[in-house]
Formats: sequence, structure tokens, C-alpha cells
Amino acid sequence: MRNAALMLGIIAGLIGMVVGLFGYGYSEVTAQHAEVGQMFGTFQNPGLVKFASFVGPLLAIAGGAMARARALWGGILMLLAAAAFYAAFGFNVATMFPIGFAGLGGILAIAAGKPDEPKAHF
Repeated sequence: MRNAALMLGIIAGLIGMVVGLFGYGYSEVTAQHAEVGQMFGTFQNPGLVKFASFVGPLLAIAGGAMARARALWGGILMLLAAAAFYAAFGFNVATMFPIGFAGLGGILAIAAGKPDEPKAHF
């Protein structure tokens, strides 16, 4: 389960980086050019979008990387990444895989109470 959590966290972070780049870039474009925001709409909270665009993928990748050695901490980080993506972007076609992969990876990492090594995190 720890290896699956590792892979899911890293994949969620990589997909989340693409979502984050577009989210951060679009919020910057709408801040600089108001006519783009009037035509296509703006984010309700661009500060949250910018923050989650950076922190979400970072938490997912860090949580995935920690999943084998410290499963509890890695799982918590991946769940925080999923929550950050959901809070900033909602659940839609662009965020369903980062949210799903980070959430499932976090659950798997936390559920790995009996690891392959004799040292448990509980």
C-alpha cells in the first residue's frame, strides 16, 4: 500500500502542477487584463488559487515521497493537497485526477498501519 501511495502522490503532484500552472497563469492574466476576466470570468478568490497552485502539487509530491518511510505524515500531506485543490478549483474535469489520486494515496498511506518493515507509524 505504501508503494501505491507513493505513485499516486507523485502522479497527483505532476498532474496538479499542470492544473496549477494554468490556474496561476489565468489569475495573473485576469489581474493584468480586465477584459479577459470580463469575457471568460474570473476566480472568486485568486489569492487562494495562487496559493493552492503552488502548495497543492508540492504537498502531493512531498507526501508521495514520504509515503514509504513515514506513511502517516505522507498520507496527511496528500490529504491536505487534495483539500487544497478542491478548495481552490472545486471538483471538475481538470482537477478530478489530482484530487482523486492525492486523496486515495493519502488514505492508502494512512491505512498502511502494518508496513513491510517491522516499524509501524502508530
